[in-house]
Amino acid sequence: MNGLKPEDYLEPSCIFCKPEDGEAKPIDLRRCLTRLDEYLDRNDYDAARRHLEYWRSEALLNNDLRGLLTVENERMGLFRKLGDEAAANESVSSALELLSRTGLEGSATAGTTLLNAATVYKRFDRAAEALPLYEQAREIYERVLPPEDPRMGGLYNNMALALTDLGRFAEARALYEKALAVMEKQERGALELAVTELNLANLAEAERGLLEAEDEIEARLDRAKSLLDDPALPRNGYYAFVCEKCAPTFGYYGRFADAEELKERAEEIYAHPL
Repeated sequence: MNGLKPEDYLEPSCIFCKPEDGEAKPIDLRRCLTRLDEYLDRNDYDAARRHLEYWRSEALLNNDLRGLLTVENERMGLFRKLGDEAAANESVSSALELLSRTGLEGSATAGTTLLNAATVYKRFDRAAEALPLYEQAREIYERVLPPEDPRMGGLYNNMALALTDLGRFAEARALYEKALAVMEKQERGALELAVTELNLANLAEAERGLLEAEDEIEARLDRAKSLLDDPALPRNGYYAFVCEKCAPTFGYYGRFADAEELKERAEEIYAHPL
């Protein structure tokens, strides 16, 4: 059955318990995020959207600005996946405003929020607007996070995508190499490595053309497929999402069997989530 279960609505707050002006009553973020993951693991985006709208209302009712910022970050990601540009932009505006209201500017949370906002802009073909946000996120992350933190890999990968769109190929390649170096140190970094290999294949084509870059493209595709085939990877909702995300690239380069196999894996996981 889709949608929220009763326990998602019972007890988080009541109208008689509303905080006084200026007082914050934290929402149950663990509960919110755990349930959200369940919806995403089975590809139930409608339920995920209703779930986040409910917890957004709870955060507003409780005057919990930090909880609201977390919810807005999740909403940015969901609306980006759904292709809902208007809703995604609304969440970006809200999240960026909340950074100053919560006093979190310069923190790792601010870096993540800026990264998510930039990724929204990139998703909707606004790479030039995304790049300054990526640069701000990079300044924060490189200052407050250790170099091997997996969040660094995500930042480098996403920022390189925007640079590729802007024709700044050498800078993009340098960041992809940084992303690979970070993710190779992660115990379960194979999925992110696979995505980066495919991004590098696309970069090679954009930079040198399909024929000249053919050998590098094939090598990158082989490497990505080998990583995705790793039997040690948990076959969960995130694995399904990555397979679904990677499949079109294999199809674009004529590897139709690989593309179909990845789509089937994702469909099977969504139909029978762990």
